[in-house]
Amino acid sequence: MALEEGRRVRLAEDLAIGEALAGEAGAVVGFLSLGAGLEGTVERVDGELPESAGVGEYQRLKALFDDYGHTMPVASRERLEAEIAALEPEWVAHRERGRRVTVRVRWDNGLVLDGAHQDVLTAL
Repeated sequence: MALEEGRRVRLAEDLAIGEALAGEAGAVVGFLSLGAGLEGTVERVDGELPESAGVGEYQRLKALFDDYGHTMPVASRERLEAEIAALEPEWVAHRERGRRVTVRVRWDNGLVLDGAHQDVLTAL
């Protein structure tokens, strides 16, 4: 789903937002829960979320294999192929999911959620 400014969205799952008291581990001073189904408007698209470490490692190893695999000893090349194969499911999932962004959403009740991952939103 491509999110852009002005697009109407719905919260796909319950969100819980808590604030810990400084200096006291685990002490909560406030808690806000936004229920699934809440609707609002995208005010700003902040940018892409960073890739996972596995995706970055897949890209690095695949480039290494493509550029130098033909010059590697057989055992090294096979080990590299095995490492690439182990990371491939994460790479495929990343490609299928596409570009992931964070957004600022103004909910119809007046609350604003900034830095929300697109994964918790559905387009209307």
